[in-house]
Amino acid sequence: LIRPENINQFKEMCRREKVNCEILGEVTGDLRFVVHDSQDGSTPVDIDLDALLGSIPQKTFSDGHSNGRTKPVLLPRDISVKKALELVFKLVSVGSKRFLTNKVDRAVTGLIAQQQCCGPLQLTVADSAVIAQTHFGLTGVGTAIGEQSIKMLVDPAAGARMAVGESLTNLASVVVEDIEQIKCSANWMWAPKLPGEGVAIRDAVKAMRDSMIEIGIGVDGGKDSLSMATMVADEVVKSPRQLVISLYAAVPDIRKKITPDIKQPGSALIFIELSSGRERLGGSALAQVCGQIGEISPDMEDAQLVRRGFEAIQQLVSDKQITAGHDRSDGGLITTVLEMAFAGNCGLSLDLEGESSVFKKLFSEELGYVVECRETEVDRIVGLLADVGIRAVKIGTTIADPQISIIFNGQRVLDEPMVELRRLWEETSYQLERLQADPACADQEKEQIYRRSGPSYHLSFKPEKPAGDRQTRMDKPKVAILRDEGSNSDREMSSAFYLAGFEVWDINMSDLLEERATLDEFRGLAAVGGFSYADVPESAKGWAATIRFNERLRQQFEKFYQRPDTFSLGVCNGCQLFGLIGWVPWAGLEPQQQPRFI
Repeated sequence: LIRPENINQFKEMCRREKVNCEILGEVTGDLRFVVHDSQDGSTPVDIDLDALLGSIPQKTFSDGHSNGRTKPVLLPRDISVKKALELVFKLVSVGSKRFLTNKVDRAVTGLIAQQQCCGPLQLTVADSAVIAQTHFGLTGVGTAIGEQSIKMLVDPAAGARMAVGESLTNLASVVVEDIEQIKCSANWMWAPKLPGEGVAIRDAVKAMRDSMIEIGIGVDGGKDSLSMATMVADEVVKSPRQLVISLYAAVPDIRKKITPDIKQPGSALIFIELSSGRERLGGSALAQVCGQIGEISPDMEDAQLVRRGFEAIQQLVSDKQITAGHDRSDGGLITTVLEMAFAGNCGLSLDLEGESSVFKKLFSEELGYVVECRETEVDRIVGLLADVGIRAVKIGTTIADPQISIIFNGQRVLDEPMVELRRLWEETSYQLERLQADPACADQEKEQIYRRSGPSYHLSFKPEKPAGDRQTRMDKPKVAILRDEGSNSDREMSSAFYLAGFEVWDINMSDLLEERATLDEFRGLAAVGGFSYADVPESAKGWAATIRFNERLRQQFEKFYQRPDTFSLGVCNGCQLFGLIGWVPWAGLEPQQQPRFI
C-alpha cells in the first residue's frame, strides 16, 4: 500500500531500478470488492466483503489414527560400535555437508558473523547462523533450524516436540536478547489427505503449539506443502512427514557465541542432560541404517527443563565459561563429540557410564548438549546447572594426539585414529562431490584429509584502528559504486570504501544512461558483484553491452580509463564487466582473447 501523494516518487524509484510497476487500484473503505474493466468500462466483479470473508461454512474432514506396525529397534548381534558408526556416518543427515558448502559463497552481504563452516579446517558443523544488522555495529540476528522427520514416522507429536527442542539447542550457541523474543517460521510437508495422515498432522501441530506456548516462543509465519504424495505404477508414494522450524531472534552482541570445534587440547567435555535420563532409539540414525524406525521415539516431555537448559547455556556462553558447544541430535552423542573433535583437529578420551546398552548411550538422539570448558571450571559449571535442576556430568577430555578413545562401563568400545573416523564422516559427501564437480578435484581434496591441519599465520605488523577523522575529513576522494539490474553486493562495497575514507556514491547504470550522473566527477569506480540480469551464463555481457553499444557511455568510460588520476575495482560480476569492455587484463586485446566467464 502506498499513499497517493507518494506514487510518482515510487514510480521514479522503479524506473531507476528497471522494475515494472502497475497501479492495481485503491482502498476505498466501503467494504466492497470491485473490479473495473478499463477497456469496455464494465464492472465484472462487485461483491460485498461479507460474502468473501464472512461466515463461510467450515469443511469437515474425517480421519482416524492408523494402526502402526512399529517394532522395537533390534540391532544385529554382531554389530560393533565402529561398524555402527561407519553405517551412521554414511547418512547425508549425519555426515559432512561439504558437498553443499563447497559450491556456494557463504559470506554474501558482508554481514555474516557465523556461517555453516567453523574451526581451523572449516568443517560443516555449525549449529546456528549469525547475521549482523549493519557493517558498523555489533547487533544482529541469530537463526537455527530444527527438524525430525524420521521420528515423526514413529510418533508425529513427539517428532514435532523434538523439532522444537532441536531448534532451541541449536540456537543456544549464540546469546540472544531474551528467549521469549524468539520467533520462528514453521514449514510443513505432509500428505494429509491419505488415511491416517490428517489426524497425524493435527497431532503434530497441536504438540508443536503446546510446547512452544510452554517454553514461551511463537510462530509468526511459515509455509505448507500438503500434497506430498503421488501415484507411481498404481502405488501411492508419499513423502515422510516433515516439520522444519526456523528460529530467529535479536542478538545484542554478535561476538557472544560459540562453535562446536574444540579450541584447546587438555580441556574438559561436559554433557548436559535435557531428557531426564531417557535413551530411546526410535527414529534414530542407527535404527534407520538397520532398516528400522523403532517403536518409541525420543520426546520432549519436560519443556521447562529444555527452557532452563537453553537459558543456562546462554549464561555460560555470555560469561565465557565455555569455549565450544554442540547439541546431541542426528547420530547421537558419539556423533556430537566426534564432530567437535573433527572440527578442532584433535583427539578425545571419553569415559562413560550407564545402565543401558552402549548403543543407547552413544546413538540415542534425545535432547542434550556437550560443552568444552577448562578443567578448573568443571565443578563450577556442573554446580550452576544443578542449581537450576539440570543434570550435567563430565564425560571426558580433549587431547592433542589425534586418537579417539571411548570407554563405557570400564570397557573400551572404540579406539581409532581421528583422521580415519573423519574420513568415514566425509565419505558420502565426497561421493556426491564427484558427481557434481571435477572428480579429479574431489579425489585430490580427499587425499588431503589425512594431512589436513589448521592454517598457521604470523602478522608482521600490529593492527591498529584507522584514524578517527577518515569519515569527517573534507577532502575525501569520490568513488562511484556501480551496479546494474540484479547486482547485490553494492552495500558491502559501499561500506568498505566508506570505512577507508572515501565519499561513496551509489550509481546505477540507469543514472549514467539518463545523465543523472557522469564518471567525470569521480576518482574511483567500483563495479560490484552478484547476479546481474538474473545471473545467466556470462551475465556481464548484458551489462557490458549497455556501455559498448551506447556511444556516449562508451566514450565516457574510455575517458575515465585514460585519466591518470583514476582507479577501478571490479569484483565477481564487476570483474567480468571490466574484462568484456577491455579494461582487464589490459586494453587492446581482441574480444576472442578476453577472459570468458560462466
